[in-house]
Amino acid sequence: MQHLRIISPVDRTDAVCEALSGHCGVTNLVVFPNSARKPAGDLVQCDVARESVNEVLDELDALGIDDDGSIAMERVDLSISLAADNAKDAAPGDGEDAVVWDELAQKVDESSRLTWSFVAFLAIATQIAAIGVLLDSPIMIVGAMVLGPEFGPVAAIGFGMLRREWWRIGVSVRTLVFGFAAAIAVTWLCAFVSVHLGWIEPVMLDTGSETKFIVKPDKWSFIVAVLAGIAGVLSLTSDKSSALVGVFISVTTVPAAGYIAVAIALAHWAEVTPSIIQLGLNLGGMIVSGLATLIVLRLLWGRAGLRERIGT
Repeated sequence: MQHLRIISPVDRTDAVCEALSGHCGVTNLVVFPNSARKPAGDLVQCDVARESVNEVLDELDALGIDDDGSIAMERVDLSISLAADNAKDAAPGDGEDAVVWDELAQKVDESSRLTWSFVAFLAIATQIAAIGVLLDSPIMIVGAMVLGPEFGPVAAIGFGMLRREWWRIGVSVRTLVFGFAAAIAVTWLCAFVSVHLGWIEPVMLDTGSETKFIVKPDKWSFIVAVLAGIAGVLSLTSDKSSALVGVFISVTTVPAAGYIAVAIALAHWAEVTPSIIQLGLNLGGMIVSGLATLIVLRLLWGRAGLRERIGT
């Protein structure tokens, strides 16, 4: 169940309550007249089965509540109520699989912004990956994959394509380009200094065998990226964020960026291009599969919403 807290202008509260009461997935409807001060209005609260949230939010938006009032939603971790159980049973679909599109939009917006923390995490992850490449350490490579924050902008690009929101795509592409450019530059600088300090030598890239897969892009790289993109989008939409860890350690975006940096610093030019191709294959595969997954989910939940409206 999801808990909705709505601040409604007084003249629209009856319409809000009527809209909420008309949904089989809504229960525990409570109204506190004239209790809101900023913005002023009535406070309306209710619990909504997750699979009914999209329909409810659409009707509230149609009433202009998002412009003149406020809508907040939070997850209900525990609900002991026969009425809530009946609402979940009556709502079409399964709450575990339900996609709340406004929630997804907020998630991808927050994770796709170009912030100092995004750049810092990506730079740190790229440096760890570079050290893992130099030491031929798969464990460090995996650690760098987990730390990398790049899936957020990738998911936002697919979401922007779905909704034809070109501004969202532009913001996400800028975040990825600037983020990876900054991360590679910082890692190259550290590697360049380390070379002159005698800490690393060109031969260190020649002796690695466990991490050579990074510079061997092939069909399997693309297939893994496609599968990771599907799993990543499903984890975002189904609110199972723990599955994202599996996505992070499935693709070699960050390791490829780290390999690019150290290869340039050590003048291994022949391995720069394959690393760039690997990076592009992974990003492209995740974007394509993420978009396809969102299209399928929209079709599925569009039908679920139709079943709710016709009451079947």
